[in-house]
Amino acid sequence: MTIAIVGAGLGGLVLARVLHTNGIDAVVYEREPSRDARGQGGMLDLHSGTGQRALREAGLIDQFHAIARRAGQDMRLLEPDGTLLLQEDTPDDAPLERPEVDRADLRDLLLDSLPEHVMHWGHAFRSADNGLLHFADGSSATYDLLVGADGANSRVRARLTDAQPTHIGQNIVELGIPDIDRTHPDLATMVGRGNYWVLGDGQSLAAQRNGDGRVRVYLSFYNSAEDWFATSGIPFDEPAAARMRLIDLFTGWDSRFTALIAACDDTILPRSITTLPVGLTWQSTPGVTLLGDAAHLMPPVGQGANMALLDGALLGLALAAHPDDFATAVKEYEREMFERTGAAGRQSAHIQKILMSPDASRKMLAFFQPDGVRDATGT
Repeated sequence: MTIAIVGAGLGGLVLARVLHTNGIDAVVYEREPSRDARGQGGMLDLHSGTGQRALREAGLIDQFHAIARRAGQDMRLLEPDGTLLLQEDTPDDAPLERPEVDRADLRDLLLDSLPEHVMHWGHAFRSADNGLLHFADGSSATYDLLVGADGANSRVRARLTDAQPTHIGQNIVELGIPDIDRTHPDLATMVGRGNYWVLGDGQSLAAQRNGDGRVRVYLSFYNSAEDWFATSGIPFDEPAAARMRLIDLFTGWDSRFTALIAACDDTILPRSITTLPVGLTWQSTPGVTLLGDAAHLMPPVGQGANMALLDGALLGLALAAHPDDFATAVKEYEREMFERTGAAGRQSAHIQKILMSPDASRKMLAFFQPDGVRDATGT
């Protein structure tokens, strides 16, 4: 029985790892030509009950703890005028409830845990029929179970549902400051060791320290149209001019925040945010299923990667429990996944609604401190 996993993201790799530890072979088909073909993005916070649970099931929790950053749990929440609303600093002996890890380091950990023959690089999936996978280069391969772990723009998804990601009225510009401790020590102190978040009406600035010394800066524009980048006046092909335009868009904000934008290098990336319908389900179909963003693409508020990792682990365990009955295993997995990710999707949508609302900073403070815990301002 051949299990074909399309996509070498975190969820697909955890699935392959759990299957491997249970003596079940799988093949991962990835369109990229090699593991180092492109950058893998910034930091992830892995929650103890979801992402970390998946790594425990995969037998990799100790290796994860060796690369996780406890200090990445630190957080600062501010208003555009510079008012500090919340500061959470993580003690050195604090539990690893939501430690940060570089996405690239976590992916390398998963790849290194798999036999080389599992990975088939340079295989861009195009279609599947009658037990055959078809790839862009004209090659094909057989399968008994096809798992779509191929992300937001999944090609496998069409075999189960007509649902497609839709724009949610948020556009993000990603920038970054390399080696910030050496090049801009004052800004490094301001951002701190973890996440730095400034929420305004219709806009936000988030800065996140990465393990390689780079701080990634994300500028979000809420209630903005899908074609907003075309009308924003940001010249992405001219980095210096693009930074100046972005600073103009944050006129009226504390000068420390615009200084953060000015200090960024020439990597300036536009990102339009899309999601799948909350609570998406489909009729269980023999021979195919989905996990991760292919199944439940959510707003970028901390749930997506954790859900994808747990999807992969739980699907692997279900298949290990029913090695001769993939249909039953998939039904059990999908039943649990629909309930779990539906709840996570509703919470993510609630947070997204807060971020897109007036007075977002105070509402988010209330979300973090529902019981009136004293914050950094003493209120």
